[in-house]
Amino acid sequence: MLGLLGALNMGSRSLQAQQTGIEVAGLNLANVNNPNYARQRVTLETALSVPTALGIQDSGVTITGISQIRDSLLDQQITTEISVGGYWKTRQETLESTQANLGQMIDRHSSGPEGAAAASGTGAQQGISEGLQDLFNGFQSLSTDPAALAERQVLLQKSSSMASKFNQTSDRLDELATSLDANLSENVTEANRLLGVIANLNDQISTLEVQTEGTANRLRDIRQARLEELADYVDYSYSFDTNANANITIGGVAMVTGKNVSDTMEVYDAGGGQMLVRAATAGTALTLTGGSIHGTIDTRDTSLANLRSDMDSLAALLISEVNTAHAAGFSLTGSTGANYFTGTDSSDIAVNTALINDPRLIQTSGVSGEIGNNTVAVQLALLANKRHASLSSQTFSEFYNASIATMGQDLASATAQVTDQDAVQDMLVRQRDSISGVSLDEEMTDLVKFQRAFQASARFINTVDELMEVVISLKR
Repeated sequence: MLGLLGALNMGSRSLQAQQTGIEVAGLNLANVNNPNYARQRVTLETALSVPTALGIQDSGVTITGISQIRDSLLDQQITTEISVGGYWKTRQETLESTQANLGQMIDRHSSGPEGAAAASGTGAQQGISEGLQDLFNGFQSLSTDPAALAERQVLLQKSSSMASKFNQTSDRLDELATSLDANLSENVTEANRLLGVIANLNDQISTLEVQTEGTANRLRDIRQARLEELADYVDYSYSFDTNANANITIGGVAMVTGKNVSDTMEVYDAGGGQMLVRAATAGTALTLTGGSIHGTIDTRDTSLANLRSDMDSLAALLISEVNTAHAAGFSLTGSTGANYFTGTDSSDIAVNTALINDPRLIQTSGVSGEIGNNTVAVQLALLANKRHASLSSQTFSEFYNASIATMGQDLASATAQVTDQDAVQDMLVRQRDSISGVSLDEEMTDLVKFQRAFQASARFINTVDELMEVVISLKR
């Protein structure tokens, strides 16, 4: 038998166990609104058994640890989905910025000819599409009265406005690309900081758990939160070693190994001003598949680059076609051979300064000396409906509208993906909360259970104490 002293020790251990249970329940309740907290549980086991005259007898209860309730598979799934969400949100935000810089509302729900027409915009919009319409309408108006100076001045005003729209769009796309490169550098810097934080947490966790032979639950919660923050910037894989270190690999390159940051990311010029990401120490270009860093690079080098190329191709062909027709005509003064536009693409297209200074020099006549001849003016107006092989057999307006419609489809796709990704991520978080989250009802139940057990243990000790007093009084 344990005897009275053994029973007293058993009651004391029970008090400690129930008290710890109350403290842990209180800790869980205190963190009920902490999104990065995983609920904890006291792990209790039967205390050591001792041989007695009646056989082997257990000696009560003992605390073996305080553990977190976590599902590592769910944690990894959530970090993966956060990376996917970070990619699509960045892509959506960048495309929305592109739309604003175009000065053109994009119909994100249309495709094909109807969608292209919708992309041209109506009402108060004043983008390139409206500028092209105004240009050719100006040529058409001038063809009805080729000698009218007022019509010539209106045409020059509309032409300059359209050229300015091209210039502004080009400048804004350049500024957006520069901004994306700056954001890329900032995101890489922040991701590198998080790699350092995670390595430091690895060190603290492994050191503390070796010293105390327990689990550093608070630090593990913090590390998981930092892992999820990192996932928003870049996709990565991670695994835990025997010392509970989270080892991180990005693009096949080890970045965090134990308590050490073995490599970091850096932005570099891959040629032609294309800023990409590589491992700073290994010098290996990183192939990324998720996160805001990949979203920035992918959107800049696909949708934004394609739009910029389309704008330059459109402006270059417009300059060439208009100049070819205009140079063959004759002005009111009899001059010929002058170009209507100067420049080479959307960045520098402009109306010939000589024409702006003297509208009479616009060459609308097809015959020298015939002031009222409108042959060239009609040719210029008809360019609005001419289809060009280099523009996929489309007119100027159709090509521009198709480019905008493509951008709209990209934006619609990104928006739909963000919505779907939010739903998936919310579902996984709710699933994790059902496992790791704090339930008020459950914790209140545990609190009452441990409280009653504590009271019973105290009464047990009090009973043993009374028995000991009886035994001691027998010796008097």
